[in-house]
Amino acid sequence: MHLVEYRICLPFTVEEYKRAQLYMIARHCHQESENGEGVEVVKYEPCEDSLHGKGHYTEKRIYLYNKLPVWMQSILPNIFYIEEKSWNYYPYTVTEYCVSFLIINLRSL
Repeated sequence: MHLVEYRICLPFTVEEYKRAQLYMIARHCHQESENGEGVEVVKYEPCEDSLHGKGHYTEKRIYLYNKLPVWMQSILPNIFYIEEKSWNYYPYTVTEYCVSFLIINLRSL
């Protein structure tokens, strides 16, 4: 495996970055939520890992029914959503997306 690392100098601190990241996530969730569609935050709580330290656990439901093609809407139930579980230990993140028939795990650093 070949690993390439890019570093970009930013004009703010890590704490400012974390705060801005939380703000942008909340803003995006608010913009995408209309008429029962969008993102519902089920849990948001601090968590701790022995390897990565302190972080945040987030559990969300992403409702996508009206954004699907019509032929897919006829197949899926009206209460279709994707569950997202995320453990964010900056800069390490683990995200799991789950639909009733499929689970996808993503890990990033």
